[in-house]
Amino acid sequence: MSNPPLRAAIYARYSSDNQREASLDDQIRICRRLIAERGWIIAEVYSDAAISGASLLRPGYQKLQQDALRGRIDVVVAESIDRISRDQEHIAAFHKQMTFLGIPVITV
Repeated sequence: MSNPPLRAAIYARYSSDNQREASLDDQIRICRRLIAERGWIIAEVYSDAAISGASLLRPGYQKLQQDALRGRIDVVVAESIDRISRDQEHIAAFHKQMTFLGIPVITV
């Protein structure tokens, strides 16, 4: 009997400085490819457009954390760690929370 595939959450973000909205599509496409290669399923795509990664007050980021706490995802996938946050303290806290929940954070 095989285990069911992991439910992956994609998180993508761009800030208004030096990036464009197409950046979200690019990030999501790259994450989708990794998820498909690993045989996982996409549970949800969370994104924040034109919002600084230095802020934790991002709707997509907040929803991702809520869904993680509710047990709706098994793994978080992002293009790079700076998509999750630009603040190392925030990254550490996010990683700590996900680790506590047993949810690995994978970057492409």
